[in-house]
Formats: sequence, C-alpha cells, structure tokens
Amino acid sequence: MEQWKKNLAVLWIGQFLVMGGMTMIIPFMSLYLQSDRIGLTNQHEIATWAGIIFAGNFVTAFLFQPLWGKLSDQYGRKMMLLRSGFGMAIVMILMGFATSPWHLLLLRMVNGTISGFNPAAVSLISASTPKERMGFAMGTLQSGGIAGTILGPFIGGLLADAIGYRPIFYLTGALLFAASLLAFFIVRERFDRAQAAKGPNVSIIAGFRQLGRVPQLYSLFAVTFLLQFAMIGPMPLMPLYVQQLHGTSVNLAFWAGFVGSAAGLSNMVAAPMLGRLSDRIGQERVLGISLIGAALMFIPQAMAGTVWQLLLFRLLQGIFLGGLIPSVNALVRRFTPDGMEGRAFSFNSSMLALGNMIGPIVGGLVSGWTGIGGVFLISSGLFILNALWVRKTLVVKQTIKGAS
Repeated sequence: MEQWKKNLAVLWIGQFLVMGGMTMIIPFMSLYLQSDRIGLTNQHEIATWAGIIFAGNFVTAFLFQPLWGKLSDQYGRKMMLLRSGFGMAIVMILMGFATSPWHLLLLRMVNGTISGFNPAAVSLISASTPKERMGFAMGTLQSGGIAGTILGPFIGGLLADAIGYRPIFYLTGALLFAASLLAFFIVRERFDRAQAAKGPNVSIIAGFRQLGRVPQLYSLFAVTFLLQFAMIGPMPLMPLYVQQLHGTSVNLAFWAGFVGSAAGLSNMVAAPMLGRLSDRIGQERVLGISLIGAALMFIPQAMAGTVWQLLLFRLLQGIFLGGLIPSVNALVRRFTPDGMEGRAFSFNSSMLALGNMIGPIVGGLVSGWTGIGGVFLISSGLFILNALWVRKTLVVKQTIKGAS
C-alpha cells in the first residue's frame, strides 16, 4: 500500500476515535453530574453546568488552534498530531476521576487547549497525498470524523447503561492512546525541520495577516464557520421542533435523535464520493453547488408539516454538506503559501470551533423572535450569501486568471 493511503487509513481511525470520544459524553453528562462522586441535585444547576462544561472545550480550542498551527509549520504535523492524541488520552482518563463540576470544566478546557488532532491530520494528509487524489482523501478523512460524531452519542448511551459512567472515560482514553500509538508507528511525513527553521519566525497575528492577503482563504474560512453555525444552531431546538411536528410524546427521543443525526449519516456517505468528483471537475464547482444545494434544503425544513418530511430534507441536505469540508480543505491547501499549511488549517479549525460556540446561542435567540422555522430560513440566506462570495473570490478570479 502506498504511504499516503496508509496515512489516510490510520488517521481515519484517529478522527473517528477523537470525534467519537468528544461526543460520547453528550448522552450522560447530566446524569454523570448527578452521580454519587459529584452529587449535584438541583435540576437548573445540572443543566447549567452541563452546557458550560460542554462548551468549555470549544472556547479554548478556538483560542489555541492557531498556536499549534504555527508550531506544526516549525516542527512538523506528525509531532502536533501525537501531542494532541496522547494529551487528549490523558485528559479523558482524568475526567473519570473528577469529583466536582469544576474538575470537569477545567479538564474540558485543558482538552480544548491541547486539541488539534483534526487540523494536524488534515494538514498531514494534504502534504502527503497526490494532488489528483486530494479531494478523495479529504472526503474520506472527513467521513471518519462524521462517523465518530454520529456514533459517539449512541455508543456513549449504550456503554453508560452497560458499564457505568466513569469506565467510559477510561475506555475512551485508552482508545485515543492506542490510535496515537498507531499513528506513531505507521504514519510517515516528509518534513525538513532544518529547512523550516530557515524561514521567518512569524507571530500568530502576523501569520493571520499574511494569510489574510489571500482573499480566497477568507471566503473558505467563512464557509467553515457558516457550516458549523448553520448546522449546530438548530440542533438544541431540534427536539422541540420534532415534538411540534410529531404531536405526541411516544418515541419522541428516538425521532429527535434520528432527525438530528440524519444529515450526518448522508454526509458521511457522500463526502468521499463528492471528494472524488471534485478531483475530476474541480473543488470550486463542487463547493459552489454544495453551498446552493444545502441552502435550498433549509427552506423546506422550515416548512415541514411532518417528521418524515423533516427527516427527508435533512438526509438530502447531508448529501450537499458532504461536498463542503473536503472541498474547503483541498482549496485551503491550494491557496495557502508554502510553509504555512499548518497555520491555515488551524485557523480553519478555529472557525469551526467558533461556529460550534456561537451557533446554539444565536439559534436560541433567533428562535425566540422568529420561531424555529426562522432559524432555518436565516441559515439558508447565510449560505446563499456565502455561495456568492465564494463565486466572486474563487470561481470568477480563477476564470479571469485562466483567460489571461
């Protein structure tokens, strides 16, 4: 097997375990806070702590991703990958020893601080994969993260009933450690540290300004932010929307979970196929079509009359969403100056974390003014504006460059 394929296979496993580990705690976090070792009893206090603890990871991830990107350009992507993998494994195990909400919050924030597995993996794959297979590799890598995100809560719920809450943290930490060991022995990277050291030691802010001189990167970062913002924003409201459409409490939790994960299921399947298609017709075209398609699929979701209709359009939307992140990652690599790939992907990862933070907050505020349907319509409008921006900065400029 070619080395880039070995790298892709191992990092797919790593992406699955990292994202699965991050989401596995969702179903039982509130219950864990009520366990004997932590012992919260007030329901409002439990709900508040659960939200703060879950968000803490994204806050520090947003702040620290650019630092790890800068260091990956200096010392190599594999080193940052292993730093993140082994570090998160240790933090996850320590969560199993927590005895107060403050312990969990601190550890989640530490986890966000040392995180960076995803941008390091994307950057490493982009550097080791042949250009003609870039879209396929990015799509396949994304499918691993999506699979972990979808299956994580499901596996977490099953394990919580089977083995209890604390052992889940130990098991997840052990799996992350094993995935990091696998990457240590199998993943290979061509990186000349001596050559990298000869380059200018640019600060994080100066590096962001330097990348900002490339207008294409700004529009690509915006795609990443809006994707997470628009997809995560309605998620806390989805059970209420399903309840409104379902009209009964029978199997409500099942339908809410099914509808919430529907887009991720079709996304996981479509991402490698659309990535392969983008290698043939161009990432710009797949990105533009995917943005418009995803935007249009928000509209019938706002007007759905039954749960089945909502489910159908969520599945269709997931297909278009599968063409976004792989195309964005391939294009970020194309437009990023040599030697700054790690920073570019880390800034992109920061935009993803920012969308995870702001989306639910804004979605809740907007729904109070416009209703849940209004959140979908506003997301649709934002996607269309972003598609126009992408066309202006990517497609039009590429056409002008080709004509000249």
